[in-house]
Amino acid sequence: MRNPPSTATLQRKLSLYTLTMLVLAATILSLSQGMRQSLGLFLPPLKSELAISASTFGFAMAIQNIVWGIGQPIIGMFGDRYGARPVLIVSAAIYAGGLLLMAATGSHAGLDGGLGVMVGLGVAGTSYGVLIGSVSRAVPPARRNQMVGLVAAAGSLATFVLAPLGQYVIGIFGWRPALAVFAGFAILMGILATMIRREGTLIDQANAEGEALSLGGALRQAAAHSGFVAMTVAFFACGFQLMFITTHLAQFLALCSVSATISASAIGIIGVSNAVGSYLFGWLGARYSQKRLLASIYLLRTVSIALFIATPVTPASTLTFAAVMGFLWLGVVPLVSGLLRTLFGLRYFNTLFGIAFFSHQVGGFLGSWLGGVTFDLTGSYSLAWYGLMVVGLTATAIQWMMDDRARPGAGAATPLPQPSLV
Repeated sequence: MRNPPSTATLQRKLSLYTLTMLVLAATILSLSQGMRQSLGLFLPPLKSELAISASTFGFAMAIQNIVWGIGQPIIGMFGDRYGARPVLIVSAAIYAGGLLLMAATGSHAGLDGGLGVMVGLGVAGTSYGVLIGSVSRAVPPARRNQMVGLVAAAGSLATFVLAPLGQYVIGIFGWRPALAVFAGFAILMGILATMIRREGTLIDQANAEGEALSLGGALRQAAAHSGFVAMTVAFFACGFQLMFITTHLAQFLALCSVSATISASAIGIIGVSNAVGSYLFGWLGARYSQKRLLASIYLLRTVSIALFIATPVTPASTLTFAAVMGFLWLGVVPLVSGLLRTLFGLRYFNTLFGIAFFSHQVGGFLGSWLGGVTFDLTGSYSLAWYGLMVVGLTATAIQWMMDDRARPGAGAATPLPQPSLV
């Protein structure tokens, strides 16, 4: 019979797992989000070569976001039950397949099915829900907000490389080779995921939170908690604002005679600024009201958008806007995840995060699609920018009034399946 590991051995294994999980999670998240946030660079060449309109491209990105949103809670359930490794490997393969499908077909079907459905599923399994849940289980409770913020911060850095790289390959070789290069990075995510192993019940009581509820019971408690509902509704604004910018900023800047190089640089700057903002908001979330910090992010984004469109769009104003928006970009991740842990513990974290994230993706769907529709109907993005401000102000008010009191028993200890390195 196999003897159980000693306490010292278990602590060493968890320490090794914690460090390695942080590095792997940050790298995989960085590649996944870096490619997704750079897809807007493909709109100008697709419009020129294939006559794909802004609304058609925006609709494909909208499909991607809604598939991501629908898939997130389902994939989260698999992650809660089976661990991160198999979910990440399969999702990375789907991600690569979607990019290659669009590169190979160059058709509307490839756009919707590849960049829309398949990349949406791939992103769902290689982004926040599964990875943040794994990181939260791997670190002590007192450091979770900071470590989640650190992963979200490092997870944005690849955008600084992938956006200029994508623009360079598009300019020299064309958009098809650029998609193939991105597919190679998606395959790399799957390779990295093979380093994550899972033991049946490696239990660290410091990480074991949340009473032993059934999944159905956890979902009923979440639906009955007004604070969870308010946070989920406000999360809609985050997706609405960010996906409009991700999808349409390059096209908007082209209309303002800002070069493609500046456009790619702006996306890269968003990634670098996001690294600073995500870590800072994670640090602040461990010390101050997380719901107030979330409301502040929504408000500051809205003010930044208002100032950007109220002044002449120049390379300098574009890069300044990118730096400010980047600072506010993913600071919501450690705050939302921290509120979820406070309200419900970790037992079904992946699933509940996925449900909240579905609202975010519905917002992303509408922001991406309606931005393109507005442009095609009016020849301008002005109405879309105003819509972003209205949604942002509404979310600020809802988030500020959120009830952030924990449900009874959320901090009780319960055995949790822990992924580990062996």
